[in-house]
Amino acid sequence: MEVFDLDPATYRPHALHGADRNWSETNCWFDMMIELLHVLGLDPMAGLPGVLSTDFEGEHWTLPKYPLEDLRALFGLEVAEMYIWRPVIDHLADHLAQGHLLTVEVDAWYLPDTAGITYGIDHGKTGVLMQMLDRENRRLGYFHNGGYFELEGDDFDAIFYLPGGRDMPEGRDPRILFPYVELVKLDRIRHDDEATLLDAVLTLVRHHLGLRPATNPMVRFRARLESDIEWLRPLGDSAFHPYAFATCRQAGANQEVAASFVDWLDQRDGGGLQKAADAFREIAATAKGLEFTLARAVRGRKVDLATPFGIMADAWEVAMETLVARYGS
Repeated sequence: MEVFDLDPATYRPHALHGADRNWSETNCWFDMMIELLHVLGLDPMAGLPGVLSTDFEGEHWTLPKYPLEDLRALFGLEVAEMYIWRPVIDHLADHLAQGHLLTVEVDAWYLPDTAGITYGIDHGKTGVLMQMLDRENRRLGYFHNGGYFELEGDDFDAIFYLPGGRDMPEGRDPRILFPYVELVKLDRIRHDDEATLLDAVLTLVRHHLGLRPATNPMVRFRARLESDIEWLRPLGDSAFHPYAFATCRQAGANQEVAASFVDWLDQRDGGGLQKAADAFREIAATAKGLEFTLARAVRGRKVDLATPFGIMADAWEVAMETLVARYGS
């Protein structure tokens, strides 16, 4: 059973996951929801006002996501946490039959789309959006990161903690907790006309600008990163990679998505916003270089952090000043 008739071999991701971007992926939840909106014929760009209020949270950047209330307001898409009281595969079968989808927290060890990164190499939490289930042939179709994929066989058994899956016990191990699952209901999906959608988007732009960081997050980001380098050095790649993901990568991805959103807004709301879009894009590109600079720093090399952080701090001010002058706060 499946909700959409999709083939991984011919699936084309949304432009937000294009290979030409500095950050072609953001985080698993945001990425799979971008692709869901894309498949539904809804505009993933319209749902992006929330990126304007992301912040440096003291040790990591806000994971960019579509606020659930924004998805409901713009598209009628309902997403809510599910209580899991039986095997996930049984819940999935029931909801696919009703035309619903599930987001499910899984172990990336069993996801073939992560070959060379985590597949069969490293256990790690990630999220997928499940939309096709073939129990008889042990196949699963799912959105993950920037695309649509399928897995089968032993990976199928393992992803659902079924007996027979790789490294799975014969009975349910009580130490294996049920995953976090969300129910995605498509019953009330709306495709509003462009003018109605833009009005709703502008309301959310003003709302999220009102929630923007009270102080420049790039300044706070610099202070924390500089203080973290010393303890990162002896820990090696095992600490560097997740640290870089939570800091440089999310900062860059946030701002590149913001640039794309402001481009979209500029085209539909009379222009005059290119200065903000370019400033966000400058932050995204600088954060990409910063990740490599951080890698050198934790290996004991002398690096220049003042220049990239100065660029990012100034650009953030420009972007926010431009948007607030236009839309208020």
